[in-house]
Amino acid sequence: MGLPALDLAGKTAVVIGGTTGIGRALSRGLAEAGADVVPTGRREELVAEAAAAVEALGKRTVRVATDVASRASLEATLEAATRALGHVDILVNCAGRTARQSTLVQAEEDWQAILDTNLTGTLRACQVFAPPMIQRGWGRIINVASLATFVAFLEVAAYAASKSAVASLTKSLAIELGPKGVNVNGIAPGFFPTDLNRSILEGTGRGREVLMRTPLGRFGRVEELAGAAVFLASEAASFVNGEIIVVDGGFLASGSNQ
Repeated sequence: MGLPALDLAGKTAVVIGGTTGIGRALSRGLAEAGADVVPTGRREELVAEAAAAVEALGKRTVRVATDVASRASLEATLEAATRALGHVDILVNCAGRTARQSTLVQAEEDWQAILDTNLTGTLRACQVFAPPMIQRGWGRIINVASLATFVAFLEVAAYAASKSAVASLTKSLAIELGPKGVNVNGIAPGFFPTDLNRSILEGTGRGREVLMRTPLGRFGRVEELAGAAVFLASEAASFVNGEIIVVDGGFLASGSNQ
């Protein structure tokens, strides 16, 4: 028996938070694998740029801005994608935010804002996009977790709490939706410099510590995350459900490297 197809031709993916950084790399990877892709986020100019990149690969897309803080916005995105492309088979939840601050002095509203985007935003998107997948009997949901899902990093407790909860939500949804034809999994990226985190990684003590603890000895390149997303979105992952795939250059495996 041959390997199940990794080809995503005929599938449609919506990547929320898909206009910059990791999300944009995942959008490109899914399009290169054959899917029509809707990369979306809050800023219309970035949506237009990301959509043009999908079209340059010969795939269809829709230009629609999306705010995970708004259920109505998510519903409008689903409606626009369905109207233009017929259906949505794959949902990638990549919208995220973080801030470095001492946990004991962090304002509640700052804590809540991070959880609302990273955790509750993921929940909202799943609640909006999963029902049509269930009706069609096939779907893939891919939630973006973090190394902070598993281990702590100094002064980003809200981010870590949100991403730990994303993993738990992913597993909960997997056992609820798996029997209905929708596989729910996650990707936990290691350290990939993007606009979100570049200032705390490059040329900093934290960045040097990360490199020392990463057996491959470097930060990741965002395009190196695309393979995990394509796999989880494909028929090759038909029996993968409730998993968090770590792509970190060996960071979590590392005890002592010297």
